[in-house]
Amino acid sequence: MSVDFEKAKNALTDLTGKTAIVTGGARGQGAVEAELLACAGASVLICDVLQDDGVALAEKLTGSGLNVRFQALDVTSESAWATALDVVQEWTGRLDILVNNAGIINRKIIRDMSVEEWRKVMDVNATGAFIGIKLCAPMMMQTGGGSIVNISSNSGFSGHYDPAYTSSKWALRGLTRSAAMEYAQEGIRVNAICPGLIVTDLNRGSPHLKPMIEMTPMKRSGEAEEVAQLVLFLASEGSAYITGEDFVIDGGFTAGAGYRRVAQETGIL
Repeated sequence: MSVDFEKAKNALTDLTGKTAIVTGGARGQGAVEAELLACAGASVLICDVLQDDGVALAEKLTGSGLNVRFQALDVTSESAWATALDVVQEWTGRLDILVNNAGIINRKIIRDMSVEEWRKVMDVNATGAFIGIKLCAPMMMQTGGGSIVNISSNSGFSGHYDPAYTSSKWALRGLTRSAAMEYAQEGIRVNAICPGLIVTDLNRGSPHLKPMIEMTPMKRSGEAEEVAQLVLFLASEGSAYITGEDFVIDGGFTAGAGYRRVAQETGIL
């Protein structure tokens, strides 16, 4: 049996005729994800609470010939989600891809964090994704299914010093697997991407970058484009038999950065 390379390439990179929603898409990693999906041919609804940034990005990408729109969206609001889906219905009449990228962080440990601060992080990072899946899945089912990509974190495998953020990312992994089982027969795949240290304009000056990079086996941070490429793969037909999985993209950090450091300090490596 010979390999049809063109068919395989198209399965991985061609989203023509598909429609995607990317939350938290106005800037940073989400903006890069939205742009790459649009470059692959998808109609992309960029959603965010950052309206000025979202409108500016949509205008920029539209000016480059890409089919994108912006819609203000607070992911914790069911009515706001319903409005976004109304926009999609009127625009393209279908939904094939949902990227639950929206997320916030609160760098406080348990003893310094209020219950309200805890709830805010959990509401945006975990409940927002839950509402998105709950409301978007029925629209995906109307056209035979689709792909949902939840942006978790490699913190969802450990005890990060930000307990609310860490717990929300663990929650996303559990939500991913539960949703994958629930919607498998409906043709909807649900997977999670778990990035490590990804550098964007939002964190380039952060003091934690240097020690994190030093701990990372590949000795560098990741770039938003690298995460976006994984989003594209999971959104594409090239990943048609993959659901309910976690994809860690962190330069080897989760695989054993601590053990690697011990090995280096004791002369094993």
